[in-house]
Amino acid sequence: MDIATIVGILLGIGSIVGGILIMTPDLAMFGSASGFAIVFGGMIASVSVAFPLQDVLQLGTAMGAVFKGSKEKLGTEVDSAVEVAESARKGTAEIESKIGGIDNPFFRDGVQMVVDGMSLEEMTEILSTRIEYREARERNQANLFKNMGTMSPAWGMIGTLIGLVVMLSGFGGEGGADALGPGMSAALITTFYGAVFANLFFLPMSAKILSRVAFHSTQQTLFLEAARLIHQKKHPIIVREKLNSFIPPKEWKRED
Repeated sequence: MDIATIVGILLGIGSIVGGILIMTPDLAMFGSASGFAIVFGGMIASVSVAFPLQDVLQLGTAMGAVFKGSKEKLGTEVDSAVEVAESARKGTAEIESKIGGIDNPFFRDGVQMVVDGMSLEEMTEILSTRIEYREARERNQANLFKNMGTMSPAWGMIGTLIGLVVMLSGFGGEGGADALGPGMSAALITTFYGAVFANLFFLPMSAKILSRVAFHSTQQTLFLEAARLIHQKKHPIIVREKLNSFIPPKEWKRED
């Protein structure tokens, strides 16, 4: 699990609830089934119009990926690539014995292409294409959440307008001006829901996915370069020095 995401959401909810309790002990006034239905239902309707159905149906999977943590570190990936490069200088049979121990499927495929005798140009083209289309898929998920974050406040405003129409339609009836305050409060709840959905959930989730797109692209570019160097049978010292470019200087290591 991604601890930062969970802590951020809990902190946001805690801040909202704490702020409400400081102003009023009546939390129930912020509950509205109709307001929730308008905002959430309308937002889902909008993204269903804007995106293909298969993308909308994968919302749960994409949201689960946001909460999924990762322990991958680029410094460790460099060490793994250098280890394979050392084996490559001993022959193809030695590389084959290392393939099963490579955890990352992208790098494992790249090393397998080297073993299979694929040309440097073909291998580079295939792996580069995989990076390109993985980025496109993940950016589409981020764009979906970004649109949900944009549409939620808009549907909150729609709910508020509906509430105002209902409130004002009965303004001249029983209760008159006394009903204005409670009616206005109920109308504004949907705007509140829309703002919370957008700024605590959907927009941050979009940003989280984009940050992971950047990390995975850097990681796979590192592995692509590693596979190219292994294909060329470069010395492990050269491999490490070249791959050190992908990580912060404080994580650099030197070959003995």
